[in-house]
Amino acid sequence: MTDQVVLEQAPLNSVDRCDRCGAQAYVRATLLSGLHLFFCSHHAKAYAEGLRAQSVHIHDETHRLASE
Repeated sequence: MTDQVVLEQAPLNSVDRCDRCGAQAYVRATLLSGLHLFFCSHHAKAYAEGLRAQSVHIHDETHRLASE
């Protein structure tokens, strides 16, 4: 059995940009390789199926877009 350490990830902020279009990122996908991909809400939805298959963790802050 292998122990896996999961580090808590910092919240996303306005410096984090979508790797596809450059808009503010609200989703960070940690790939199996350990690399991170950042996506705006639109592109995270567009690539959701592929991201789930290739990611070990998906940090999603799209709830911040909803108005109160």
